[in-house]
Amino acid sequence: MTLSAEDYLAVVTETIGQVAASQREAVGRAADLIAEAVRADGVVHAFGTGHSEALAMEIAGRAGGLVPTNRIALRDLVLIGGEPAEQLGPMLERDPEVAHRLYELAPVRPTDVFVLASNSGVNGAMVEFAMLVKERGHALVAITSAQHSGRMTSRHPSGRKLGDLADVVLDNGAPYGDATLPLPGGGAVGAVSSITAALLAQQITVEVVARLLAAGERPPVYLSANIPDGDAHNTALEARYAGRIRRGS
Repeated sequence: MTLSAEDYLAVVTETIGQVAASQREAVGRAADLIAEAVRADGVVHAFGTGHSEALAMEIAGRAGGLVPTNRIALRDLVLIGGEPAEQLGPMLERDPEVAHRLYELAPVRPTDVFVLASNSGVNGAMVEFAMLVKERGHALVAITSAQHSGRMTSRHPSGRKLGDLADVVLDNGAPYGDATLPLPGGGAVGAVSSITAALLAQQITVEVVARLLAAGERPPVYLSANIPDGDAHNTALEARYAGRIRRGS
């Protein structure tokens, strides 16, 4: 395989097609869970660490997305929990104890649903968080790489992985190591997990809205804040979920 922008585009295009076809049923099941939660006045909490945080940003607080969405991030420990900034770092996602503090800081209600993203699905904080979510009785949707996770040993003491715990698991189609174009001396370039996770997140959102419309309800969907009346529209909808959704962190 050669190395060019066109080669990467070809791989991405092929991977998107494979994910769209293979995950169609799982997308529908995830949308069922989320639509049920939203109709019950629930909120969608999205959480990812590392580059998987992009998935949470795709779900929570963007134009065309659902208003009852909340993004959970490791930095909540500092911005909301008052922990020292020095605590943040690349190894924090491997600490299972972090999950308990993050869950406590999140404005969670029993009707809420969770979407968790982890390409490897094995780090301690993510697995522990998934276990907490299920112990508290919430529905859980996971987005992960089946190929990568399948080749990894869990870093959680239980030996379990994110995909073992979710009600619905969506495979983002990323290869082991995420990057797709091999380099001559070893390694690879051109990661795909963020692109395919964004695709899945948007597909789920569209399907949720379709279900709400079919039920005769008006979906609470964001307008862009950068169009006329966008702020007023969004502020009015956000008021229905005051104290339950966080923006700007």
